[in-house]
Amino acid sequence: MQDQILTQLGSVLVHGSLTDEAVLTETEAHPVLPILPDANVIKIGGQSLIDRGREAVFPLLDELVANLAHHKMIIGTGAGTRARHAYSVGLDLGMPTGVLSILGTFVSMQNARMLHYLLAKHGIPFIEPIQFAQLPFYLEERRAVIFFGMPPYIYWQPNPAVGRIPPNRTDTGVYLVSEVFGARSMIYVKDEDGLYTADPKKDPDAKFIPRITVEELEALDLDDVVVERSVLEIMKNAQHRRSIQVINGLVPGNLTRALNGEPVGTIITA
Repeated sequence: MQDQILTQLGSVLVHGSLTDEAVLTETEAHPVLPILPDANVIKIGGQSLIDRGREAVFPLLDELVANLAHHKMIIGTGAGTRARHAYSVGLDLGMPTGVLSILGTFVSMQNARMLHYLLAKHGIPFIEPIQFAQLPFYLEERRAVIFFGMPPYIYWQPNPAVGRIPPNRTDTGVYLVSEVFGARSMIYVKDEDGLYTADPKKDPDAKFIPRITVEELEALDLDDVVVERSVLEIMKNAQHRRSIQVINGLVPGNLTRALNGEPVGTIITA
């Protein structure tokens, strides 16, 4: 390839080292294109919502359907209690983190398929990672899609600093989708009102936090946080999705309020 057909950046990349910080800085010259700026990414918790069955799931699905005319939605699913059981068996058998990641992926997929069948009459499709290239078409035609939230790291899942549980799980997977596509919002649907200073199920003195930055949250050094810590790490270098919202999906209307941009629940910003 001749230098005269290369852009200035292309020449830098061809002739420089991709470990050179000066070269990497050059790649920030142009703004990143938001691919789906009008789409909302929604993560439905496995243990917090789906594992509760009909009583929790059906009203939430009704609310999703009611919003189809007003909002485009990319819906990811958590894994929940069955994944924790699979992890415990896998750990007992000596499985490494990458294999545990595969086990969690299939449980998250089971949850996504169940929601897909419940919403099939509304034409909302289930998609796998290989189908993400068709995602804009599905959104334009059907207004929503369902996918499993576990990111497809599988064997390539990095080992955590402590223990062997995969550090990048369903919270991380759905967040990465919102960041890569430049989505309008990232909403986590849980069974708590949002972030607390401790687990409110175990500590009656836990205080609710309506809004906080990643830096402030890290300074608090809480034993328990409402989303995976890897999400907070990724947010520091995010170019599109600089905030996330955590809401209580057991409260009717909360999802609609969040989709409409209201500050319900907890908002965490970078």
